[in-house]
Amino acid sequence: MNKTIKHSIVAVVAATLGICASLAQAQQATDRVYVIDQRGEVAMSGAGLCWRTNFWTPAAAAKDPAGCKCDKDLLPKEVCEPKAAAPAAPVAATKPAGEKVTLAADALFDFNKSTLRPEGKQKLDGVVAKSGNLNLEVVIAVGHADRIGSAAYNQKLSEKRAASVKDYLVNKGIPANRVYTEGKGSKQPVTKADQCKGPKSAKVIACLQPDRRVDIEIIGTKK
Repeated sequence: MNKTIKHSIVAVVAATLGICASLAQAQQATDRVYVIDQRGEVAMSGAGLCWRTNFWTPAAAAKDPAGCKCDKDLLPKEVCEPKAAAPAAPVAATKPAGEKVTLAADALFDFNKSTLRPEGKQKLDGVVAKSGNLNLEVVIAVGHADRIGSAAYNQKLSEKRAASVKDYLVNKGIPANRVYTEGKGSKQPVTKADQCKGPKSAKVIACLQPDRRVDIEIIGTKK
């Protein structure tokens, strides 16, 4: 081999080793476990391996920012695998708000009747107005009767009263499938057992007025 060529090869190798040595020395000064080149990146060998410094240990590599890039196969799996994101907290479902309106049957109907009175229609117009401020879920109308008369008769009367309320609300624009009706007869009185004693009379009928009622519950969320 020509001496000039040989000397050139030796000089290139020496220069390369000198650069690597300088990089390694500079690296050791910062206690990094991998050699960092002038670009601020990890120096790589021709085989694509990271140059290590004398500070390299598996434990040190696990803490180094370049550890997973350079020695992923040597590090614990949990070090290099991204942690699963914590599950998002469930969004609380909005519970539809409810507003209960109790309308005395005497305000809606004549005594012992299920046909709505004009005053009763005005009361129900207020219910319609309230429902218009909601994303309506359901309107529940429950009819009640006082103890005068048989249980079977009072049951049918309470159901008819609830049905009359529904018909009116539907005619005012509330969807029929949003209105639920039920009759409770005289099974859920408001008056106490020791109240309104005596045979049927105008006084007893007036005393039992609270029992003749329709409970209307409007359920929905505010718009």
